[in-house]
This record gives sequence, structure tokens and C-alpha cells, in this order.
Amino acid sequence: MSNGKISEEYTEEQLYELAEKLGQIGTGILCAARDELYLGMRFLDVALSSFTYQPDFAVSPFGTDGAVIYFHPQELGGLYRENRLLVNRGYLHMVFHCLFRHFLKQGMDDRYWNLSCDIAAEHMIDGIYHRSVRFSRSLLRRETYRKMEAEGKVLNAERIYKILKFWQLEEKELKKLEQEFYTDDHKYWENQRSNQKPNPQMNQKWKDINEEMETDLETFSKEASEQTGGFLEQLRVENHERYDYKEFLRKFSVFREEMSVDPDTFDYTFYSYGLQLYGNMPLIEPQETKEVRKVSEFVIVIDTSMSCSGDLVRKFLEETYGILSEKENFFQKVNIHIIQCDEKVQSDKKITCEEELKEYMENLELYGEGGTDFRPAFEYIAELLEKREFENLKGLIYFTDGYGTYPNKMPPYQTAFVFMQEDYRDVDVPAWAIKLILSEEDIM
Repeated sequence: MSNGKISEEYTEEQLYELAEKLGQIGTGILCAARDELYLGMRFLDVALSSFTYQPDFAVSPFGTDGAVIYFHPQELGGLYRENRLLVNRGYLHMVFHCLFRHFLKQGMDDRYWNLSCDIAAEHMIDGIYHRSVRFSRSLLRRETYRKMEAEGKVLNAERIYKILKFWQLEEKELKKLEQEFYTDDHKYWENQRSNQKPNPQMNQKWKDINEEMETDLETFSKEASEQTGGFLEQLRVENHERYDYKEFLRKFSVFREEMSVDPDTFDYTFYSYGLQLYGNMPLIEPQETKEVRKVSEFVIVIDTSMSCSGDLVRKFLEETYGILSEKENFFQKVNIHIIQCDEKVQSDKKITCEEELKEYMENLELYGEGGTDFRPAFEYIAELLEKREFENLKGLIYFTDGYGTYPNKMPPYQTAFVFMQEDYRDVDVPAWAIKLILSEEDIM
């Protein structure tokens, strides 16, 4: 029955009562879905209860802005009559959008981003072994997951977005995927509305819920976490602290004088001489050297085992080169060793200036493709220290994407194991090392 016919058959007061009744029924359906999900996944309690409900005849069948779930009363009722599990899954689908802040992230092609977020949410739900959301999967869905899971990486929305872009799908294929994975309306997403101002409070709200949930799953709800498929792994990836890569490299910096005019200081000898000679006229001569804090020495170790993508290695080195080339970050003369290692040290290139680094990048060759063992690189660096190759080695950056054998003993310098988020697999590094997960935005 169309809205036009409804308005003809009912008075204004009756329409208001009907809309209110439909709203109450829809709210009841969503509350029932929330409660059923909670009984099976108590770790989601705060997330499930973070919404109010509001009828909206312009949404299909429901959608959220992170605070309200808007629902079309008739469509929601039809979905419930078809199978209440579809409502449960839709509710959880929207919760996952919020937990991973899909509705806030900018700079994406809207169509591909919407599909990527829907696939990411559905992939997590399909991996949850609880009867409140278990539903048979179509052949298209199974095949899509199989192809995307082929590399064994965490399938978050960002990675799925890159996969879809790489596939260069024809319009027909893209529409099929959109129809298969469409669950909720994204019209209220902040990043889909050009006139919507950023809401940092909303981002912080869901970030806090996300982090608390990860802690809960890793401690009190360990048994429940085993039934969540890839959900916990995605939480870990999403919640790892983001780093400004330049700031991270500055952890390895030291104070040293460098030939440079320092306008903030002056030579006291000239100052005193001017007072003695002229009585009230000091002579100001800027210092020709300046004490600055920059990076002088550190080591980059590249995992060249078969598990590590050559493209990612090159990307990491190119971004590192871009930072090293900036004068404010590094001294004119440096002592940087770039070591390639799989299960043994394959090469060591000493870099002393920007020109040498540029030449190394232009002629970059990767050696290895064996297994992954981190110990040989640390043993080799220990030999370099014994030979006094370094004056004051501050740190080591070990770029890897796989599992390996770690040294038992903490080295006498800071160590960071760096993973690219798009290629990340969760691994435990020793307590004495920094675990750094970078996205492309962090290193660009």
C-alpha cells in the first residue's frame, strides 16, 4: 500500500498513531535481535546497547550513523517474517561497521568502499559459530571469500578495498557482489555526506568500545573469542597504535654539533669585546655550528624470506628513503647499514650519505627467499659492534611480515619489528621489542 493511499484512508491522527505503532513494533524487533545476540556474545554487550532506534521510511531496510539505528518499519517487519536471523545478522553487521569506524574513513571511492565494508562485516559474521547468526552461504559468497583469503592476510575493509580495485571488475560482476553483500543502508554515514562535519566524539566512543572489547576477549572471554573467527584478529589490527613514521625514526636520534649558522646563539667573545671597546655596544656574531638532535646511526634489516612480499619491501625502503632524504631528520654524514636476511645474512650495505642511499635504491636487488630466522641478523650486528663499526648505535628496524625465531637475549639498542597493516599477520614479538604496524598513510 503506497503512502498516498494510506494518507487517503486515514485521518492525520490515525496516521500518527499508526506510525507510532509501527515504530514500536520495529523497535521491539531490534531489541529482540539485540538480546539474542547478547546471549551468545556477551563481550558485545556495550556495543549492542549503544544505539537508540528511530523509524525512517527513506531507509532500506535499516542503517546507522553510529548513534541511532534508523529502520523502515515495513521492510524490517518483512525481513523478520522471512527469517529473524536476517535481522540478527543485520544488527551485528551495523555494529561491526561502527566498531571499525567504517562510516568515518575518508578518501575512498564510495562505491568500492561501501562494498568493501559490507564484505568485511559479512566475512566476520560468517566466521562466528553461533546459532543466532548462522546462515547458509551462497556459492558466490564462498568463492569470493576463498579468493580473498588466498594470501592468508587479515581481511579488513582496507585490504578488501585494495583487492577489489586490483580485480578491475566489470559492471556486471560488481553489481552481483553488491547485491550479494548488501545488508544495510549507508546513507547516514559521515563520510557519505558532504555537508556533515567530522564528529571526533563519535570516533572516540567506538574506539574506546573497540579497545575494551579486545581486552575482554583476550582475558575474561577467551573461550568466547575462539568462536569469533577472524573478529579478534581484526580488533588487534585495528587497535594497534598508529605511529608517525618520522617521529618513530627520531627515537634513534642523538645530539651532535653540525656546521650551520645558528641564529639563536652568538659568540660570547665578540659580545664581550664589543662592550670593552665601545662601552655599550656588544658585537653579535652567530655561531657557525649548531647543536641539533638528528639520526646518525641505525640498522635496517629486511626480511627477504619467501613469506615477505618484494613489492612491500620496496615500498617500505622507498618511504624510508624519502624520510632519510629530509635534511631536518638526518645528519649530512650518517652510518646506516641495510641488511638483507632470510635464514642467514644475505647482504649488508653501508650508507654514509644521501647519494649512496639513492644509488642503492635505484639498483635495489633482493637476495634470499629462504626461511625466516631473526637471530642471524642480531648475531651479525653484535659482530659489527665488537669491531666498533658503530659509535653510538641507537636502534634497529626489522621489516618483516612473517613468523620467525627471535633472539632470547635483549640487544643493547632499541629494536622494532615493523609490519605493514595491509599484509599483517598477528605475531607475538619479545617483550623487549617494539611491535610497529604501519598503514600506507603512516609512512606516506
